[in-house]
Amino acid sequence: MLRELVEKQRSYFSHFWDELDIEAAEQLLSRLLACEGALVFSGIGKSGLVAKKIALTMTSTGTKAFFLCPTNALHGDIGIVAPQDIFIMLSKSGESEELLHLVPFLRNRSIPIISWISRPHSRLAKASDMAILLPVAREMCPFDLVPTTSTAVQLIFGDMMAIALMSQRNFSLDQYALNHPAGRIGKRITMRVTDLMLTGIHIPICTPRDRLVDTLVELSDKRCGCILITDPTRKLLGIFTDGDLRRSLQQLGSHALEKPMEELMTMAPRTIAAQALAWEALQLMEENQQRPISVLPVISEEQILIGLIKMHDLIQSGI
Repeated sequence: MLRELVEKQRSYFSHFWDELDIEAAEQLLSRLLACEGALVFSGIGKSGLVAKKIALTMTSTGTKAFFLCPTNALHGDIGIVAPQDIFIMLSKSGESEELLHLVPFLRNRSIPIISWISRPHSRLAKASDMAILLPVAREMCPFDLVPTTSTAVQLIFGDMMAIALMSQRNFSLDQYALNHPAGRIGKRITMRVTDLMLTGIHIPICTPRDRLVDTLVELSDKRCGCILITDPTRKLLGIFTDGDLRRSLQQLGSHALEKPMEELMTMAPRTIAAQALAWEALQLMEENQQRPISVLPVISEEQILIGLIKMHDLIQSGI
């Protein structure tokens, strides 16, 4: 049953992409970009829920937008809409009475109307300044009644418009972060390495001439799973991990304990800057699945060691 539905929905989506008028969509995008006010989305029922979601997505990605319930608009809320705004109505049939009742009042206020419909000859399409046809072969429901495919293509088209507007306006990651201060998204785009890294006496450090046996206390006490090798200016020279300790003892036995760290360390380890996103540090640690790492030295532009960030702390932060 599910396999059959998957195939049906795939064919319905293919119909949407094949029949969508890209030139009309480009014209819509240009018109939305030129809007000096807000994009006011409206719809009734399931289309109303999609319209609300699209408005929220646009708001979070740099486009001024909001949702207005058509019923509430007819009872006073239409006063919030200004002539420089664009009123966008979502309706599969284009015959929703609640939306049609709004048209004359929007006209009286000189507010342009754009409709997203799936029936080209509907009353709403004819009453709009611009009508965008979202092709729908049929609903996924066996009776071709329950809004499924139609609301899905509305959502897809709305998200596409939101990201196109975001791209055209060069909306930056920093701007996106300002709109998402909370939750996992907020943490991923606001939390920096400097917020989580170990500093000062908490960083395990030794010199290149120290013997392995002399570094074991530092390696164990700091509980970082590594020790960093630096010169007298704290310039990072290499790293020696718990895994390196195990491999050294396996290969050299007790002789490894007398070896200087410069002979055992891994030179040119992966590093990161203090102002990089903590999310970037996590990605850097996980990018090589064959050789995953759990710590990253944090260095300045001059390669001076200033901190150490651990996988454990990144995971604990909730990013």
